[in-house]
Amino acid sequence: MIPGGGQPNMQQLLQQAQKMQQDLAKAQEELAHMEVDGKAGGGLVTATVTGGGELRSLEIDPKAVDPEDTETLADLIVAAVQAANENAQTLQQQKLGPLAQGLGGGIPGLPF
Repeated sequence: MIPGGGQPNMQQLLQQAQKMQQDLAKAQEELAHMEVDGKAGGGLVTATVTGGGELRSLEIDPKAVDPEDTETLADLIVAAVQAANENAQTLQQQKLGPLAQGLGGGIPGLPF
């Protein structure tokens, strides 16, 4: 209900919703092209993911490779990918959070 007893202007509401949808689509497209890193083992392993969480690259310092201890290397890789994904989620919140708040709260399917 509109303060003062007036009726909502449906055309205006539809235009606002359409603009928010366009802004959201643009922000999601930008996120798909942005990249963030996550590091583990003091930088021995670096994972790069897109703002959408897609793994793009993995760099492993030769010092991290011990044929006798592949478990530690695997743990470093997992930690680096997790760190990169956490950074991607932070980026998503920065880019999409204001848009979600404009829609009256969280958007279903988004992690915030």
